[in-house]
Amino acid sequence: MEWAPAECTLPTEERPLRAAEFDELFASALRGLERVGPTHLRLTLDDGAHVEETARDLTARETGCCSFFTFTLAPGREGLVVDIEVPAVHAKVLDGLAVRAIEAVPQIAS
Repeated sequence: MEWAPAECTLPTEERPLRAAEFDELFASALRGLERVGPTHLRLTLDDGAHVEETARDLTARETGCCSFFTFTLAPGREGLVVDIEVPAVHAKVLDGLAVRAIEAVPQIAS
């Protein structure tokens, strides 16, 4: 599923690289996924300085090209909690990101 919307300012040729960065973060650190609502996705990542640094860098760059994303990172009991929210018009983009996460770590969907 293509999850980059037309409003994304990231150059088209760089989009596969950004998607790969998300895939790598999911594959290496994702421990939980919860769809809080149609416009709100909550991810739980491993805790640790490297994961947090990677997640903060990636989400900051993603907000830079897709300003409709709101990423909130906070420590949680199970690890680093990443809340991702979008306006209703971009719910399909959030759907695509959730699908990428599940494809990277299928056991979290069970």
